[in-house]
Amino acid sequence: MATLKRSDSIADNMPEALKQSRYHMKKCFAKYIEKGRRTMKLQQLLDEMENVIDDQVERTRVLEGLLGDIWFSIQEAVVNPPYVAFPLDQAPDFGNMAKDANALEVDFGAFDFSVPHLTLSSSIGNGLDFVSKFVTSKLSGRLENAQPLVDYLLSLNRQGEKLMINESLGTVGKLQMALIIAEVYLSGLAKDTPFQDFEISFKEWGFEKGWGDTAERVKETMRCLSEVLQAPDPMNMEKFLSRLPTVFNVVIFSPHGYFGQADVLGLPDTGGQVVYILDQVKALEEDLLLRIKQQGLNVKPQIVVATRLIPDARGTKCNLEFEAIDGTKYSNILRVPFRVENRVLRQWVSRFDEVTTKILDLMEGNPDLIIGNYSDGNLAATLMAGKLGVTQATIAHALEKTKYENSDVKWKELQSKYHFPCQFMADIVAMNATDFVIASTYQEIAGSKDRPGQYESHAAFTLPGLCRVVSGVNVFDPKFNIAAPGLTNLCISHTQRNRVDSRSLILTLKNCCIANGYLEDKKKPIIFSMARLDTVKNLTGLTEWYGKNKRLRGLVNLVIVGGFFDPNKSKDREEMAEIKKMHELIEKYQLKGQIRWIAAQTDRKRNGELYRCIADTKGAFVQPALYEAFGLTVIEAMNCGLPPSQPIKEARLKSSSMGSQDFILIQKMEMSRATLSLISLRSASYTWKIYANKLLNMGNMYSFWRQLNKEQKLAKQRYIQLFFNLKFRELVQSVPIPTEEGQTPVSEPPARTQSSASVKRTQSRWQKYELQTRIANFFGSCNKGTHIIFVLLSGFSELKL
Repeated sequence: MATLKRSDSIADNMPEALKQSRYHMKKCFAKYIEKGRRTMKLQQLLDEMENVIDDQVERTRVLEGLLGDIWFSIQEAVVNPPYVAFPLDQAPDFGNMAKDANALEVDFGAFDFSVPHLTLSSSIGNGLDFVSKFVTSKLSGRLENAQPLVDYLLSLNRQGEKLMINESLGTVGKLQMALIIAEVYLSGLAKDTPFQDFEISFKEWGFEKGWGDTAERVKETMRCLSEVLQAPDPMNMEKFLSRLPTVFNVVIFSPHGYFGQADVLGLPDTGGQVVYILDQVKALEEDLLLRIKQQGLNVKPQIVVATRLIPDARGTKCNLEFEAIDGTKYSNILRVPFRVENRVLRQWVSRFDEVTTKILDLMEGNPDLIIGNYSDGNLAATLMAGKLGVTQATIAHALEKTKYENSDVKWKELQSKYHFPCQFMADIVAMNATDFVIASTYQEIAGSKDRPGQYESHAAFTLPGLCRVVSGVNVFDPKFNIAAPGLTNLCISHTQRNRVDSRSLILTLKNCCIANGYLEDKKKPIIFSMARLDTVKNLTGLTEWYGKNKRLRGLVNLVIVGGFFDPNKSKDREEMAEIKKMHELIEKYQLKGQIRWIAAQTDRKRNGELYRCIADTKGAFVQPALYEAFGLTVIEAMNCGLPPSQPIKEARLKSSSMGSQDFILIQKMEMSRATLSLISLRSASYTWKIYANKLLNMGNMYSFWRQLNKEQKLAKQRYIQLFFNLKFRELVQSVPIPTEEGQTPVSEPPARTQSSASVKRTQSRWQKYELQTRIANFFGSCNKGTHIIFVLLSGFSELKL
């Protein structure tokens, strides 16, 4: 079987691919262009092919050949009859750029030539391991190669107090000799001898605090460093750097939504990320306290979650400036009001409607690590980290570019509602400025065979009429790391008895203030989903899929948890639309008696109990989101003995018969209790303790890594500052300021002066489909017929079918 090699040109391979099945391909491309101008995602391309090639064996043969390799490399197409254009995710051909003199080309990759990158797809997300190996090779060989590590140790201090070593050990040779003397001395001490007992002697030799709290711990750390200096290996390098006293104060940015510890879940733009950050903080503080103790230091760590103060807090504590975080000793929420034109915005506003960040002096002295969350939080983290010279981490949770299809091509049509260019540019600024990225899964970074990853989608894209990003982010960058979130301790294992009776919420009560609908046949298994009621979470898509499938309705009930029942109670426009849609679907498919719709729950203990109740029915948890990096609900369900399934990937679902995905779902519902035990054991590997340890190890490693690459970091930072000040700030000015009533005025599209009807039509096409127009103009003189066009970012090549 012929396959497409990485080095092959896709355009060069297409003639051979078409020869393998020319008859079917002519019919297929005719199908693509018959509906006129449009953009098509990979799944749509495959669906149209399925309609054309009825025979499954023949269809499989086509997809397993060269054409299948090409299709799965493309991901999308632009149709402008008689042309079908495929953008190729490859490096741009600088010798054949599009003749758009006004397009700004954004190329962050130009500053990465000196930074090593991973080469294997399977290595994506293992940045910490890669950096450890590269640092090891950099320090290996001659003795003086290890001097950067000595210089880094000399720079360590805590509020002006030296840590680890002082200037008397300023060379590799001096440090090695001192380590030998110290190890001999430590061998004569009892293992549990406190550091304070020999601190004075150590100071005379050039050693400061931070090596450990006991003689045994100090000796282990010193031996680890000795091995790194003599014959470095990645394992010892990572172990030594993880022991360094570099992180004490952490700032975590999360300015969007309502950030609070109670009564906020389910409010606009407020969901799992609040639970994620609060649990993350508790685990980080616990790990920091342990590390500081083992380092032999008397330091109180400080973690501050910087968020927005909302005067109209809707019954929550989001109007309090300072709030201690429950279950911690030294962690707090700091809320800062958003000020616009000498006034404070009183109401919550959607992160789509406002892109405003504020940098404050959060602590006495610099923080040691700054972590951003979501687009706005990551941009705030970038600004502060850049100003203070602090190590930065970013956590996307979700990026809107992958959640909203064609949001780049159609940005002008969506500008008044979503302001996508501001968000996309904030994202690529943060991605390029940050020292490391934390992702939950491999798919979040690099996607899968049939869907691009959310970071991958920022590699190259065009905002027509605004700019063309030729290199936004490289998923092979060693800054990418995978660290799955942990489980909440409020989940209830399937081996435990029910502690709270939630069965009535599902099975007993009929319509009430917190539940709608009822289950007529209570013996059926239940498929269950819990999420915010917005478009991306796709609870209405799950309901429609269930409603259309009569066979599935005969086998199982459906229970949904999310949102309000009355759209007037919501302040979020997407949620209001989804509430109305949910009511319409229940009525349309006559689901009363088969669906139980429960309002959003803020009691985490009750939510854990809901999972258990569903598990008792031998049901299954469904993740229907159009895009979800790694929902906490999935591992919560697993921990409670509820098998997870993800049968829905698109809002448009086929419902004529029960497909393979339905069959898989039913199979999972029939799992034995032994299988569920294995699921729970597997979920035990997702703990916040493991997560916190990984994150702090990254903080230590990447702090040294940024020191080794400071020249490249500075050069890229200058480019980012230029882009931020000349392009991003200009875009922000176009975002309307919310009114005092909380209503965001919708900007009218700018007036256009036309000299003729012909020019007006041309500009209209440019605004809606810049790519199609440029292609049509470029090939205007071609012979009639169906043309396959390959767009290599901004270069062109053509093949006539």
